[in-house]
Amino acid sequence: MRAERRLGVARRGRGQRRLKAPSSEYTDAEGNVLTLRGSLTAGSRRSYTEALAAAGSSAAATRDDAWQRAGELLFERLAVRWVIAGVPLEGQRELLGRLRFASPQERAWVRSALREHCAEHFPELAPP
Repeated sequence: MRAERRLGVARRGRGQRRLKAPSSEYTDAEGNVLTLRGSLTAGSRRSYTEALAAAGSSAAATRDDAWQRAGELLFERLAVRWVIAGVPLEGQRELLGRLRFASPQERAWVRSALREHCAEHFPELAPP
């Protein structure tokens, strides 16, 4: 009888599906598509707010570094996929690595997409 109970407990978890947050796609002038997640955990919101608050420090270099960190943190937590020149990038390491390699124009477009996305989905967050 004990074996039956264990099987019953194990079976319960199989039918449950995790909820998946909706995502939004943003396309630049060249046809590259950035897909951003429509949900952000409370911890991620807090981390972003703290990183952005550090950008208010007095030294210009420190302020710029903190601002860049806050933007990367938000990108890392929200980016699901980025298709560049037909090549899909997925996975946090790959996406963040590509962002760090991005040209100033690409970075500006990503910031613009993040601002638009945050305004729609997370209006309580300060824009990146």
